[in-house]
Order: sequence, then structure tokens, then C-alpha cells
Amino acid sequence: MWGQNHEVEHRRRVAVTLEQCWHRVPGGTATSILGTVAALARRTDVEVIGVAARHGAQPAEPFNPPVDVVQLPLPRLALYEAWHGLRWPAIERATGPVDVVHATAVAVPPTRAPLVMTIHDLAFLADPSLVTRHGNRFFRRGTELARRHARLVLVPSEATAAECRAAGFDPERLRIVPWGVDPRPVSSSEVETVRDRFGLTRPYVLFVGTVEPRKNLGGVIDAVAGLADRELDLVIVGPDGWNEDLDQRLGVLDGSGVGVHRLGFLPPRDLLPLYAGAGVFCFPSLREGFGMPVLDAMAHGAPVVTSAGTATAEVAGDAGLLVDPLDTEAITSALASVLDDPTRADQMRVAGRERAARFTWDHTARLTAAAYAEVIP
Repeated sequence: MWGQNHEVEHRRRVAVTLEQCWHRVPGGTATSILGTVAALARRTDVEVIGVAARHGAQPAEPFNPPVDVVQLPLPRLALYEAWHGLRWPAIERATGPVDVVHATAVAVPPTRAPLVMTIHDLAFLADPSLVTRHGNRFFRRGTELARRHARLVLVPSEATAAECRAAGFDPERLRIVPWGVDPRPVSSSEVETVRDRFGLTRPYVLFVGTVEPRKNLGGVIDAVAGLADRELDLVIVGPDGWNEDLDQRLGVLDGSGVGVHRLGFLPPRDLLPLYAGAGVFCFPSLREGFGMPVLDAMAHGAPVVTSAGTATAEVAGDAGLLVDPLDTEAITSALASVLDDPTRADQMRVAGRERAARFTWDHTARLTAAAYAEVIP
């Protein structure tokens, strides 16, 4: 009994910002943090308290946090502006005293506790056109505050670590913390049910991601246009984002015979069977902090074609085909090499599952908890 009490006394109380769960497009940042928080909640050395802006309802599934969330008195936009402009209100206003604050996006809260930051990527610095004008201003201010105030900065890949070093972050304060995946078995009947629901009677190339420029969906579409002599569909999954005219992009497929299925955002119950049934998953993103769809695709049995030279190459390793995302012919050739060779496709499915098994949320949580322990006086 004494041992149990002793353990509780030394449990670190950590406030984790979870506001991105309420964003219009939560994306991989929300998915990654929710996976991390769920794994942290299983540990005995930390107590996690979620923090968000003022909301009248819970976020939509599957972005509902697995821990209790306390709210600060301002709605999101006002809260972000107050944090970055006035450095108010402090996290402790909602949580009471905490041992560590973990800011999980580039909205940097004021706090009296040691601050740990997660930076997913700094793509906006390399190409400001990838985000909105307001986004550029917000991200630049957040990056400045993170450099100034964060005791440690957690990044999901070496690619993002390199971006941070180039942006002036102290290399000694960077910690690489890869994300994880929760694979679940997908039966052939689930695959057939989803194919029937969405009218997928032919082999299909699958893309999953927010419709925005850096995901390079235009490159996917142009590459698939080079496969027009085949019986083939293109399946696009993900919410509408910004700065991308998808209707115009898809015009290149008019009259090609390629079927286009725009499915929008899908919950895991539909998305995982789509991965499992895909002829090939294509994700030639221009720049990623990690590339969660690549890991999800491999974990659920899809052969993967993705980008060389960015974080997705770190995730895929030698289990995927790596291409220059700006070389349409290279993407087309890689897709054809999988679609036209069932043996190779099956080998890639096995290799992808084995690769994905190395990425667990428990490992993510272990590295995250170790970072917390580093900054506690």
C-alpha cells in the first residue's frame, strides 16, 4: 500500500492542449495527439488534463478526447490571439497547478510550469503559399514563441527536426518522437461491404488527406491520367481544405475512363477497409511532418507509393516505393509497377504491415513522458 501511495505522490500532472480536436479540419495533428494522450493515460507516471478553448459541445467523432478536458474562458480565435498577443490567460487558470504544460500545436500558451512543445512541421516557412495569410502570421508568431519559451520541442521526424534547426531552434532542445498506429484486422467481408457502398467495382488508387496544395493531390490526379488505358478508379478521401480547386484539377480525367470517387472525410470503420482493398495507396506529398496516412495504409495492408526526400520516406522505409513528388511520370510508373504485378503488390502488403508494427503509441507515450521528466525541476 505504501508503494502505491508513493507512486501516486510522484505522478506528474500534465496539461495538454487539445484545441485542434475542434478545428474544422482536425487532420493528422489531432489524430497524432489523441493517440499519444490515450497511451499516456494508460501510464502510471503521468496524469493528463486536456485543455481547450470555450466550446458548447464535444468535438465530432473520432476526435473526442480520451481524457477529461477543462476549458479556458475564451473561444478559440480570441484565445489564440490573446495567447500570442497578450500572453494571457495562463493554462493554470483552467487546470490549477500542473508540473508540465504540453502545447501540441503552434498555439503557444502562457504558463508558470515548464513548457514542452510539439511542432509537427514548418512547411509554411519553406513555402508561404501552402497556408492562408492569417495562417502565416499565426504560425510565425507561434514559432517565435516556441523558440523563446519551450524547454523541449518534440518533433515526429528527422525531417521536421532539420526544419527546426534551420529555423533557429537549439538542437539540444529537440527530441524526435515518432507517431504510432492502432491497426485492427479488416475482414474480406468488410472490404466488400465498403466497396459495394461506394460503387467500387474496379481496382482503385487511393489518396487520403486534406485537399490542400502541399498534399500534391494534383500530382496524384496527373499520374493516374497516365494510367487511362486500364480499368481503374481513383478514390479521394479527406475533407476540403484551402487553396485548391479540385474540380479544375480533376478535369484532366474527363473522358479518360478513370472513375473518380470523392468521398470526403470518412470515419475509421469505412477508411480502414478502403486501405485494405486498395490496389495501391498514393501519397506523393510535397512536405510532411510525419505522414500519418502512409503509416495507416501500411498497417492495413495497402501497397504504398509516396515521396522521397520528406518525412513520409522515413515512415515508409524500404516497404514503400519512393518517388520524386514533382515527377509525374515517376509516380505513374510506380503505380503501374504495383497495379500490374500482383506478386509485388502482395509482397509490399506484407512488408508494409511489418514496417508499421514498429510504430506504436505506447512507444510514442514513453518518449513523451521521458521529455516531461527532463523538464521538471
